[in-house]
This record gives sequence, C-alpha cells and structure tokens, in this order.
Amino acid sequence: MSDAPVVAHFIRTIIDNDLKDGRHAAIQTRFPPEPNGYLHVGHAKSICLNFGLVQGEQAYAGACNLRFDDTNPEKESEEYVRAIMEDVRWLGFQWQGEVRFASDYFEQLYGYAVELIQKGLAYVDDLDAEQMRAYRGTLTEPGKPSPWRDRSVEENLDLFTRMRAGEFADGSRTLRLKIDMASGNINLRDPVIYRIRRLHHIRTGDAWCIYPMYDYTHCISDALEGITHSLCTLEFEDHRPLYDWVLDNISIDCHPRQYEFSRLELLYALTSKRKLNQLVNEKVVSGWDDPRMPTVSGMRRRGYSPAGIRLFAQRCGISKSENVIDYSVLEGAVRETLEAEAPRVMAVLNPLKVTLTNFEAGVTGQRSAPFHPHHPEFGEREVPIAATLYVERDDFAEVPPAGWQRLAPGMEVRLRYSYVIRCDEVVKDASGEVVELKCSIDHATLGQNPVGRKVKGVIHWLSAEHAIAAEVRLYDRLFTEPRPDAVRGDDGQYVDFMQFLNPHSLQVVEAWVEAAVQDAAPETRYQFERLGYFCTDRVEHRAGGKPVFNRTVTLKDSWSKEAG
Repeated sequence: MSDAPVVAHFIRTIIDNDLKDGRHAAIQTRFPPEPNGYLHVGHAKSICLNFGLVQGEQAYAGACNLRFDDTNPEKESEEYVRAIMEDVRWLGFQWQGEVRFASDYFEQLYGYAVELIQKGLAYVDDLDAEQMRAYRGTLTEPGKPSPWRDRSVEENLDLFTRMRAGEFADGSRTLRLKIDMASGNINLRDPVIYRIRRLHHIRTGDAWCIYPMYDYTHCISDALEGITHSLCTLEFEDHRPLYDWVLDNISIDCHPRQYEFSRLELLYALTSKRKLNQLVNEKVVSGWDDPRMPTVSGMRRRGYSPAGIRLFAQRCGISKSENVIDYSVLEGAVRETLEAEAPRVMAVLNPLKVTLTNFEAGVTGQRSAPFHPHHPEFGEREVPIAATLYVERDDFAEVPPAGWQRLAPGMEVRLRYSYVIRCDEVVKDASGEVVELKCSIDHATLGQNPVGRKVKGVIHWLSAEHAIAAEVRLYDRLFTEPRPDAVRGDDGQYVDFMQFLNPHSLQVVEAWVEAAVQDAAPETRYQFERLGYFCTDRVEHRAGGKPVFNRTVTLKDSWSKEAG
C-alpha cells in the first residue's frame, strides 16, 4: 500500500520509545471485533491503525491478529464473522496466522477464574441484576458488599463448578471479582466476570452454559496472544485499571499495555451497531450493505475504494481529543483516490433530445477519446455520433442567465470530443415543456476551433443510436442532521433519530451511458464526465446486461452549498 506518508501520533511515539528502550523487539497488535453486526467506518479507522502499524511501507516489525470477541452468543452469527473477515481483506490488510476467537480460550479463562476463587479474589453471587445495580452505588456514593461476598473458597469453587455443569437457572448466579465496593471507579466495584446463559454458541455449540464477560476475557486473550500494545477507544479508559488488575492477579507471564484513542464520530451518519441494526430491521435501508450505510460493506458497494478509506482514516488522525469529522472529509478522500484510478466515460442522467439537422451519414465524422487524460495505458474508445443525441436537460436554458456557456437558442457549444453545434430551434409539447432541440453542426470544427469566433462551453452527450440504457442510483447522506442521535427536544430528552432521515437520500433514474461500459464487471468504477464518480453495483449489476450504477461521490462537494 502506497498511500500518503505516515503521520506521527502519540501511539507511534509510545511504540518508538518501547522499541528504543528494548521493552519490545517487535510489536504485536490485534483487531478484536464482536461478531454481532457489520463493521462500520469507525471500525475501519481502528483496522487501519492496528494493521497499519505492522503492514505497509513504514510499518514496524511485528504482526496483527484478528480475534473475534464471541462471548455473547445471543447476538453473534457466522454471517457477521464472514463479513468482517472479508472487510479486513478488502481494506488491504491480512492478519497473522489463523483467525482467533475468544472462545478458543474458554477453558483457560475458566481455569484463571478458578485461580482467582482459590486466591479469595472471586466469589459466586446470588444477587439478581436489579439488586446488583442497587448495591453498586453511584458516582458520588460507594457501593455496599453483597451478602454473598464472604462465601468460603470451598463453597465458591463448588458453586462455580455447578454453574458450569448447568445446575442453576439462567441469571440466578454470577461470578464476581472481589476488588473494592467503595472504589471511585465503578468498574472496580466487584465486576461480574461470568454469567449463566443457555445459548447456542456459533463455535462451541452447547458445550458451555456460562460465558465470560468482555472486560475479563479481553485482557487475558491479549496476554495469551502476546499482544504488546492493546489499542482501544476512549470509552475503555476507565476499564484499564480492571484490565491491569486481572492480569496482575493471575499466573500469566505476559502483561500487555492498553492505550486509548478517541473514537470517530462521522457527521450525518451513525456509528452505533444497535442503531444501524434498527435501520436494517425497520427496512429504512435495504441491508447492512446499503450504499447509504457507513458500514465497510455499504461504502464498498457505493464504490468507495480501499485506498480512499485508508486515506480518510489517516486524515482523521489518532489522538485523545474529540474526533468529529464531517462527511465531506470522507468524500474528499474517496474523490482524491478515484481521480487517478477511474476511467472516464460519458453518461446522461436527465436526457433532452437533440436532432442534428445537417447530419450526413458517412460524412459527419467521429473521434476516439482516451479513458483517462493522464493514463494513456487505460486505452481509448470510439465516441460515435448520429443524427439524434441526448444531452443533459440542465445544459439547456431557454432564457440563459448571465455568463451562461451551455446551450440556449442561437448559442453555440462544443460537444465533448466532437463538433461545435448551434441551437437553432426549440420544440415544446402541448404543456409547454421543452422536448427537443434542433441544432446544426459546424462541420469544420471536428478536432479544431471554429474560425473567427470563440466557443467557451463544452458539454457531454451521447448518440441515441449507440448509447445503452442504465439504471443509476443517486445516493446522498442518509440524515439531514449532522448528529442525528444527539438532538434533544424542549423537554431535554433525545429526539428519535429516525425523524432526521433524508427523504432524498436515494433517487433512481433511467439514464444513458456509453456502450464502452456494456461488459463492465461488478464493482467497476468510472468517472461520468462532469457528473461524478459511479460504480457498477456489486450485487445487482451483471456484465453484459443492463448496467446498474451507484453514484459514489459527486465531482465537487455540493452538500454544504445545498445545506446552506
């Protein structure tokens, strides 16, 4: 990957110092998603950080693991596992060795829990969830000990063994650490590390009816894998003392260090799996890979390139300060990478018929045009012309404004890669709508400027005889509000984010495109000249059939102007 140069940040500084001081000879990172949904743009930032530190031209010596945090079987599925693996690969990264799962360590995790019981540092509790909340205390008041906190080691070992054996009902007992119920950090007030749940697990089946909690599982999994730098977002900063406490109190040699960075908040989007899932379940979108979704699969289907997302992640930066990024930054990074890699073709999205009154078959000529002005290796294609053309309706004005350089009665314009034409007559239907323009060709202007006058305007067009019909989906932001899930009403309560859905986030049009795209494979990206970047749909497009295009991004950022 040869993206823009690596930008220094505090985690790189930490690693530089660790390597310099000999604390590590190489680094080991990990990306630990829970398989309970599809990855979104915030995960992409984390992927680019964890994998990017050890892969690429300026990487450190080391490797990155992919480990699934599969400790909550209620919401996890193989579908999500497969999708996450595919997303990581598509973004351009590869994990070290085999994919890992927290469930790979269930027996070891159980063994360390037994060790903690034997040391008097864990106990089986009979409080239910509501009682436990009442005992926990508040940010300003200490918690109070459970009546079961002082059970003997022998009784705790017996009860924990029977919990595993399935003797007790779901939710009737938990295993808790014995730390400090008066701690100012609520995470240290005897946190639960095991709960009873009879659920079928995607990997272990029905072998277990007790499952470990994330805070307990994660630190031990890191240690078992020899992770040197455990990188997570800032909401886990208050969990770090618990991370360290567990590792300090079990017989394990490796003690990774946790470092936190700010999570990404992308304006005009959501990065909550629960809320994204709601959009899917309520059929607001067509699925997790809907091109309006900020999921990796959605961005991929829309036509964003891996290089564009990696560039965006780099521009977001890594810090502890708030990381609120406007959607235009993502679009800008995608636009920048597509400019060099996307071949050019012409398309007309809102066609207006043009009849060339002096077209002469066999006399009126045509030219070839490059697929990219700066990449001759992309090749060329013929741009055929015929008596009937399609132009964009927006490129004609019956009463042109000042400075207008496109078609208008009596005005001339150049057809891209072809002749200069003049609009001689405007044809309207019974309702007064313009339905046709009758224009004449200046036959002396194919590949050269007209004599004695200057024509400034250039428009794109298509021969009606040679163009092919296509379905084009014009996507825009899914929400009209920058922070749709953070708006409060007059009563101080959060307003339902569904109220801010953009009714114009998808418009489907029947368009015309050059025949050069006829055999394009799914996920082929193009620049439609003067219109934007478009990509053949990876699900519904079929090479050789009627093309289906998704608008990836416009040529310029027009949202701020429209919003203003």
